[in-house]
Amino acid sequence: MTSDSTVSRQTLPIPDRPYAGSLPFDAKDPEASFAPIEPLRPPAGAPNVLVILLDDVGFAASSAFGGPCHTPTAERLASGGLKYNRFHTTALCAPTRAALLTGRNHHTVGMGVITELATSAPGYNSVRPNTCAPVAKTLRLNGYATAQFGKCHEVPAWQTSPIGPFDAWPTGGGGFDYFYGFIGGETNQYYPGIYEGTTPVEPPRTPEQGYHFTEDMTDKAINWIRQQKSLTPDQPFFVYYAPGATHAPHHVPTEWSDRYRGRFDAGWDVLREEILAKQKELGVVPADTVLTRRHDEIPAWDDMPEELKPVLARQMEVYAGFMEHTDHHVGRLVDAVADLGVLDDTLVYYIIGDNGASAEGTINGSFNETFLFNGAAHLETPEFVAARIDELGTPTAYNHYAVGWAHAMDTPYQWTKQVASHWGGTRNGTIVHWPRGFVAKGEVRAQFHHVIDVAPTILEAAGLPEPTTVDGVPQRPIEGVSMAYSFDHGDAADQRQTQYFEMFCNRGIYHEGWTAVTRHSTPWVVEPLASFDEDVWELYDTTTDWSQSRDLAAEMPEKLAELKELWLAEARRYNVLPLDDRRIERFDADLAGRPVLVRGNTQLLFGGMGRLSEASVINTKNRSHAVTAEIEVPASGVEGVIIAQGGAFAGWSLYVKEGKARYCYNLLGLQHFIVEGESAVPPGTHQVRMEFSYDGGGLAKGGTVSLYLDGTKDGEGRVEATVPLVFSADETADIGRDGASPVSNEYTGETSGFTGRVNWVQIDLGDDAEDADHLITPEERLRVAMARQ
Repeated sequence: MTSDSTVSRQTLPIPDRPYAGSLPFDAKDPEASFAPIEPLRPPAGAPNVLVILLDDVGFAASSAFGGPCHTPTAERLASGGLKYNRFHTTALCAPTRAALLTGRNHHTVGMGVITELATSAPGYNSVRPNTCAPVAKTLRLNGYATAQFGKCHEVPAWQTSPIGPFDAWPTGGGGFDYFYGFIGGETNQYYPGIYEGTTPVEPPRTPEQGYHFTEDMTDKAINWIRQQKSLTPDQPFFVYYAPGATHAPHHVPTEWSDRYRGRFDAGWDVLREEILAKQKELGVVPADTVLTRRHDEIPAWDDMPEELKPVLARQMEVYAGFMEHTDHHVGRLVDAVADLGVLDDTLVYYIIGDNGASAEGTINGSFNETFLFNGAAHLETPEFVAARIDELGTPTAYNHYAVGWAHAMDTPYQWTKQVASHWGGTRNGTIVHWPRGFVAKGEVRAQFHHVIDVAPTILEAAGLPEPTTVDGVPQRPIEGVSMAYSFDHGDAADQRQTQYFEMFCNRGIYHEGWTAVTRHSTPWVVEPLASFDEDVWELYDTTTDWSQSRDLAAEMPEKLAELKELWLAEARRYNVLPLDDRRIERFDADLAGRPVLVRGNTQLLFGGMGRLSEASVINTKNRSHAVTAEIEVPASGVEGVIIAQGGAFAGWSLYVKEGKARYCYNLLGLQHFIVEGESAVPPGTHQVRMEFSYDGGGLAKGGTVSLYLDGTKDGEGRVEATVPLVFSADETADIGRDGASPVSNEYTGETSGFTGRVNWVQIDLGDDAEDADHLITPEERLRVAMARQ
């Protein structure tokens, strides 16, 4: 099948056309003439499509939109294309990505929040309905070659294990022919957990050899595009390039961050004023734009401790270097497309952020973000972080900048990521470049648009209809509107008049230039939340008040009431209700109503298993537990990791060092508690067991560690404190090695491989961890296996 315009493309896959006629007996018969087989292609003139989506970048970060981070690739694309200064996202990563890839509002496709907080409510279950096929699938079924590189955070938490199912993975139901990237909200840029398709792979180099994930994924993207154009040059591609940058951890080689030495010493308040002046000069905000006030929850730079200011300034230097580094690799990708001679015929979307800048680093920022995950920010004293200032951005740090910098990166607007009520959380500068698609260059477009508008724009550019049926399932109409009308018509009237916003019960509505908004929660403040009835609504006329700086609610209560009613109507229409501001409860899968992969008090793992996300392993935190392994030791002896969970910034590992069993508990990178066995493990088949007797009395308490060799006590020691909530956002559990960054400083990832054989590992909790003979018999193993059927 070619790009035949008579082909109906509203039903996908396109049904095969049966041969109409009787088949002759002999192939040499003149009647035995058949049309040649031709590969499926989209309509003639369909462009290549490259969608670039950066992570956690505010409106004011990029130099293309007046920011302090040098982004020459963004500036170059903008000079040959268009800047959109009223383009919006959802205020959070996974919801924005789900909306981008489907053309529907995030609640419509079940992604009202990140996957880890999913509930059973339709708008929040993290399961994309099969009535909302992703645009990548539509393009692939119309003859496009499709590939995704980088971050995928749309897989339900209970489907992230190596066993799948892979319906929500990019190369499963996502519509991509090829995927190279990570599954989850963030990754260590030096030690990423990478998948190629659905197969886990390891980075090709070590951090010491100069490895960085953004460079690696860019190499893969360039190689894929080159191969695709070499083998099927007449076939257009759809490439979705979504680096983990600039989401925390802010990891970048020091030579990039050093370019900004001293640049931010004056602090974030001065920086906001500088940015706004530059934004006005560039014309990305009107000349009369007002700088919104800094709210009381965000400290003034002058009020920060003097001893902390050098660390705070360095946080921003590292972030700026990370941003420039990312744009550099985007430039490598764009250059590769240009070198192939197809850049002019490639529709490029450069979306500079999937939400506002992240304020999740709290007031002081963090050297190790895992402290914040576990409510232990108080342990990162000014003295602690000052002693590690030179490590920020390097493999030994897992850093995030302070709230004040996030606020500055959202200049001139109020608030930040997570706060969907205000533009600081949802407005992201976007660049569109397509020389053969429109003639306008170097211009600013001010039409109001949303991330759900990208998919219909791509379909219009490709000359493809919105499918009505995919895989036999009737489709819900796309909720976005094409932006193509604005490409060559800067003064065209907005074709999007209304858009609701909601994230963590922060909510807003845009309608015909007006916005009504209410902030229900603050990202970095952990406190009891007021009832919804107590939420205070604000009203802004954005036709005269670009930055939402003048609240008109008291002056125009009727207009406010009208917009509040409109928000409620949109919320009912798109599955936003019921509003859910539960916090701790939503981490409990049973209370939230979502599936969990692992249940019960016992889990049996086997040698060779690995890349097991934290949701894939039974939770040993804040309770007594035991880890028992059967290993085979060769005559030459044995070394290496039996099982490890987590990484260099928190976790635990059971391993053999110098022939003896050892257990290491890594407390947030602050302290490594190591307990060593007394006896060398002899050749043959043996059981190594670790029993952890938890002190109790609340979360994060210590415990006593006992080591056993074949049922005989072999060592004992103390762990004085433990990690209460999460070991990592990206590190995994591995049997027979320690993947990514090492839990213990007694080995490296390269030397962690077990030199014998791990037959199995069993983890037991509570009463199941109590074993009189400290051994697991074959009968007990069978009971465990049968109980899990």
